[in-house]
Amino acid sequence: MPPGHPTATLKGMRVLLVALLAIGVAFAIYYHSMRKIATIDQGTAPTQAINLTAVRMDLLEIAQAERTFVTLNSHCASMDELVSSHSLRFERAEREGYRYTVACSGSDADFTITAQHAAAPEGSPVRYPSLAIDRGMEVREVN
Repeated sequence: MPPGHPTATLKGMRVLLVALLAIGVAFAIYYHSMRKIATIDQGTAPTQAINLTAVRMDLLEIAQAERTFVTLNSHCASMDELVSSHSLRFERAEREGYRYTVACSGSDADFTITAQHAAAPEGSPVRYPSLAIDRGMEVREVN
């Protein structure tokens, strides 16, 4: 059949329609699977999970600096003191909205470092868990 023949045009339209339908189905499957993507932290988006991983790494670094500081100076240090003594390599006590605080207790060798974020707007599906670490060097979620 010549290219301009009505039957050839109809066949080409069917092929195009089937290809578009297949692309639509593939996109729907991709879109649905991306919305159901697993995250590290329950109730967090993938980009937020990346930020939480960075916050956990910061907590581990701060706790290690605090342990070293306590060993050398026999007392617990505040965040400002850790930064000013160059025990930490970063200069700010925050990351991606999380603010780090150090609480010393008891024998001045015990400490808890907390990472807290301001609450998410009401009705938002985003969740900002508070994280903490202590002398045991295990990051955990706190209320």
